[in-house]
Amino acid sequence: MIRLVAGNWKMNGSLAANRELLDGIRSVEGVELAVCVPYPYLAQLAQRPAGLELGAQDVSEHAEGAFTGEVSASMLAEFGCRYVIVGHSERRAFFGEDDLVVGRKALAALGAGLVPIVCVGETLAERDAGAALVVVGRQLAAVRDVVGPEAMAGVVIAYEPVWAIGTGRSATSAQVGEVHGAIRRWLEDGGVAAAGVRILYGGSVKPANAAEIFAVPDVDGGLIGGASLAAADFMAICRAAAAVC
Repeated sequence: MIRLVAGNWKMNGSLAANRELLDGIRSVEGVELAVCVPYPYLAQLAQRPAGLELGAQDVSEHAEGAFTGEVSASMLAEFGCRYVIVGHSERRAFFGEDDLVVGRKALAALGAGLVPIVCVGETLAERDAGAALVVVGRQLAAVRDVVGPEAMAGVVIAYEPVWAIGTGRSATSAQVGEVHGAIRRWLEDGGVAAAGVRILYGGSVKPANAAEIFAVPDVDGGLIGGASLAAADFMAICRAAAAVC
């Protein structure tokens, strides 16, 4: 399958900085590129490099109504979004989103024709307790139970060990391979057409470690945080993904 490298700008950017960044992004043969940007910049990204897909960083579980401050999946679709991140660890930790809410958001995204990038991952305490696979399985089960096994085949999964996000630390190749392989098996055992599901790694991917990470079996791309804010770094990561296709 074609690898996906998606940048998550988080709460960063300005009109000028965004334009400079986009000027440095070019399509890479054999890799799908996307950027998930703050809501206010969706309109600006209507003018983006050819081959660059657009995504948002969150979506409401509700279709419409009296939900001040929320943004629906249909609104994102109108702005040309293909992807939307749901269940990012920062949403779970800072805004109290639980597994069921994440499942409902994934369902809302699918209903509007968007591809949800469902984030899963364990904290350092959970890993040290030997519960990493249990936690990831629980998070995935909540999504599958809401959207159903058949629809689950249309989801992108991003494994983000929480302890490796924005810390400069990265999981070893063995740790990444263990969890990605377990996710693939979990999908298969749950009746999901797992072979076509892209599983991204999202724990501090940088140009220096991208090639090693993308060479790990069952790693189908990356969800890139800080490195996606520098065009040179983002493109280096994309080229690393292409090199191991």
